Amino acid sequence: MSLGIYRPGPAMLVTAAFIGPGTVTACASAGIGFGYALLWALVFATVATIILQNMAARVAIVTGQGLAEAILAAASSLPVRWAMAALIFTALGIGNSAYQAGNISGTGLGLALLGLGDATLAPPLRALAVGGLAAALVIAGKPAWLEKLLIALVLAMSMAFIGGLLVIDVDWSSAARGLLPALPADSLFTAIALIGTTVVPYNLFLHAASVRGQFSADRQGIAAASLDTAVSVTLGGLLSMAIVIMGAATSALPSAGAGPLDEVALRLEALFGSPARIVFALGLVGAGFSSALTAPLATGYVLAEMMGGSSDPERRTRIFKRTALAVIAIGTAFAVLAVNPVELILIAQSANGLLLPILAAFLLWVASRRQSLGSFANGPLANLAGGSVVLVCTLLGLRLILRAAGVWP
Repeated sequence: MSLGIYRPGPAMLVTAAFIGPGTVTACASAGIGFGYALLWALVFATVATIILQNMAARVAIVTGQGLAEAILAAASSLPVRWAMAALIFTALGIGNSAYQAGNISGTGLGLALLGLGDATLAPPLRALAVGGLAAALVIAGKPAWLEKLLIALVLAMSMAFIGGLLVIDVDWSSAARGLLPALPADSLFTAIALIGTTVVPYNLFLHAASVRGQFSADRQGIAAASLDTAVSVTLGGLLSMAIVIMGAATSALPSAGAGPLDEVALRLEALFGSPARIVFALGLVGAGFSSALTAPLATGYVLAEMMGGSSDPERRTRIFKRTALAVIAIGTAFAVLAVNPVELILIAQSANGLLLPILAAFLLWVASRRQSLGSFANGPLANLAGGSVVLVCTLLGLRLILRAAGVWP
């Protein structure tokens, strides 16, 4: 990738992954409940994500290892290695299988808002269609081809969500004030949720796996990867802010009693006509389907790394595809049967709560070691920024654990 002419690269997979139905729901709820007041939380989350994703990419480019490989290789003893492997598998394998149901259901809801409702295509059939298409793409598609598809989905989401601001009335002065940190009454948990839906552990593994072989391990390659990360994640942050703004534009209307996604779509239609609903629905379809691809891809990459597939490309591909298809199958089954995978999600939240600060601290440590990265190691300012992110990730991880335990709403 040349620095002279920027072209979307593997970091766009990060944006495709974290802009999913969960993010759309959190952002829409923030806009409906608190207007523009929490936009600053997304600015912070975007910066934190860029810092962590840059570290993950740099470690992968310089060492030639995926993040799971690097973590296990750095483990000082066999018990520690097994503990880390179990934590990673629980957070990514079980967690992504549970969350996949939401990705598939969210895509189906977007299709319903476009007119493919129960009278045309019932929810179970929509779920089967979305899951089947995702599985077919994993079986038939090559990584480079899937990456291009995901980039196209991100660009389509951008046109929908950011372009949607053109068809609604936005109070831009109030939106600008929302960039200044402030916490309205009862907004703390929502602000933390906005950060948590952006700083996602599995994206670090996905990014590290996707950059290997695409950038050279020199100054120019690292700079190109950093540019790719900055542009891609910033675009994702802007998409999230656009969704908050859409929700805020409808906050004065009374509740319709629907879920957050239906609520925003119906309110937008009531205020600005059917084009506003259609634009939002198109963005939701892109968000859901892109995440329905990246969640199984990330899980497949990680399990292939953990099972030693690096030295055998055929075995690696076999493990990757079987794992990705298993995640899609489980998510599709939950979506078709309308099963709420609450127990699995609680386990995944607890594991993610542990993994996020541990992984962030590991990244900071590895990226700071000159014996590993040489001249590409962190400097004082990078360590300060990374340390701040680790602290926030620790607090966020605590919140996830307490929420999974039912202590924190």
